[in-house]
Amino acid sequence: MAQPGERKAEGVLSPEEALSVLEAQAKRGETLLASQASLEPEVLAYLARNGAEATRRAVAANPATTPEANFLLATDSDEEVRKNLALKIGRLFPGLLAEEEKQLRDMALATLEKLAQDQVSAVRAVLAEEIKSHDCVPKSIVKALASDTDPSVQMPVIEYSPQLEDEDLIQLVVASRASKILSAVARRKNLSGDVSEAVATTLDTDAVAALLANTDATIRTKTLDKIISNAAEVAEWHGPLVVRADLSPNAIERIAGFVGSKLIDTLAQRSGLDESVRGELKRRLDEKKKAEAKQDGAESHSETPLTGGALTEAFVFNAVEHCRKDTVVKALALLAKTGEDNVRRILSSQSGAAAVSLVWRAGLSMQVAYRLQVQVMRLSGISLVPARNGSEFPLKSDEMRRQLGNYGIA
Repeated sequence: MAQPGERKAEGVLSPEEALSVLEAQAKRGETLLASQASLEPEVLAYLARNGAEATRRAVAANPATTPEANFLLATDSDEEVRKNLALKIGRLFPGLLAEEEKQLRDMALATLEKLAQDQVSAVRAVLAEEIKSHDCVPKSIVKALASDTDPSVQMPVIEYSPQLEDEDLIQLVVASRASKILSAVARRKNLSGDVSEAVATTLDTDAVAALLANTDATIRTKTLDKIISNAAEVAEWHGPLVVRADLSPNAIERIAGFVGSKLIDTLAQRSGLDESVRGELKRRLDEKKKAEAKQDGAESHSETPLTGGALTEAFVFNAVEHCRKDTVVKALALLAKTGEDNVRRILSSQSGAAAVSLVWRAGLSMQVAYRLQVQVMRLSGISLVPARNGSEFPLKSDEMRRQLGNYGIA
């Protein structure tokens, strides 16, 4: 052994280093042991109480862990332990409910309830993803997850859970203004006419587009007529509308009145059309092609300020009023000195506060911000953020900077 003051031989571990290596090897061995499905339940229970974090994570993921130990781990201080447990319990829950002993079934249910109430949304999100298609999960838990404050928790159960009935879904639609939540409802299999009508009534751009694209959704004629009446300036709805199999001849002719030439051509290719309808579509196709040729020339001229350095408020306001979304995106990106993707994210967010903040950053007026919400984002009612005192921005500078920060705009 090296004496005090002597240099340690190269490659020789000090007592402290040797102990550290032994402890690390012991922990690795303990973790490996904790992952063995053949391990005695008593040993797993001991490791759940006394193991290091890595060991407890392995115990949480081990399907052989006892219900009592699972319940203990549901309140573990380590988030990864609880996420591993949520993943396992979610997957195994149908089998756990089949246990012969009522005490074991009750313990499994108590663990599920505890995880569904976890303070960390990432844990709840893991659980929601795993139980989303189970029909054996108590409805109270499903409804709690569907009403969560985090969309990543809500969306899986809203879109897939067989436990949610029409009344539950309609309540979610009425209560939520979040486009992601409405779209999750719209994507459900075998969507009823009542729920489809509730989604359509919101006129949410993404949700209605998802509804139209859902071939399993029942959309009544009255509901479809309402969508068509509002679809002219919502380009995102045009493609899904055109390929709906349940369009009446009248609906087809109405749609042909506002979609582009390529989509009119798609309508004309539908099988089973009356010759009179097909002839009308051909006439409209010719008219649309001529109109598009003229418009291409006009838009080419209108885009000049985007490259010529002459961007004005009047130019942006005009683009907003005519819902020229691509032009609006490019203009706001240039003026706000941010990427076009950031602008698109804000415009699709359904957040009036974010839109107002973006226009403020771009150096434009609150009048532009308000019209942007109405014309481009299609917001209405309580979703709109109006001006203060008729023309002033209603949010404080710090709040608008915070809003922009949510979208990566510093």
